[in-house]
Amino acid sequence: MTEMESCTFTTGDLKAPVQLFPLVRHFSYRLTPLLLQWPLTPNQITLISLLLGLAGAACFLGGGWLPGVMGGFLLVACYTFDNCDGEVARIKGLSSEFGARLDDFSDSMVDLSFFVALGYGTAQITDQDFWFWLGLMAAMGAAIDYFMDLFREVRLKSKAGAKTRAERVKESKQPEDIPDWLIYIFHKLSRADFCIIVLVLAVLNVTWVLLPLAAVGAQVYWVTSLFERTRSFHT
Repeated sequence: MTEMESCTFTTGDLKAPVQLFPLVRHFSYRLTPLLLQWPLTPNQITLISLLLGLAGAACFLGGGWLPGVMGGFLLVACYTFDNCDGEVARIKGLSSEFGARLDDFSDSMVDLSFFVALGYGTAQITDQDFWFWLGLMAAMGAAIDYFMDLFREVRLKSKAGAKTRAERVKESKQPEDIPDWLIYIFHKLSRADFCIIVLVLAVLNVTWVLLPLAAVGAQVYWVTSLFERTRSFHT
């Protein structure tokens, strides 16, 4: 038995959320202690999150209320596991740059798959192709944001004395004024709890409203990500 396998991890190693939002953090806080009892690596948890997310996205391909609600719940599970992988990595001391990159890739794949599937499913039930094109536009914006983040990380890592992502997260600040709060809500909270938004809209059978909003919002998201101020916060 290795030293890592002989360690005992308790909920005392996990910081309880002190704010209401993001809501998904409250779910992961309760799931992480259970995952710590299993010999799962953070990267394996990330892959579980990815599979749940892809399954959730697939539920929206055919349209319909029940598949949409099922997809919403699967996305909530996906986001919960996505939070757990980082918590498990920190507690077990298994954080790595590869794990961070895998996490980013997983998030991006889930986002792209969801918007394409939602657009396709909505187009099928309405017999109007422009919904599919809106989904593609939203997916394109998410893809641009992913590759921009990837390029930014590579550039930062190439600099002498560059800080790791974990170090930058520790130095993140809290919103102080109205512009800060608007950026924080749009860039961090809305993304962290996006699965909750999807689930609520799926229950109301109006997930289609996300398509025009995301087709525009995804472009605004990656454009505003170009500014340093938008990267000063962390949920």
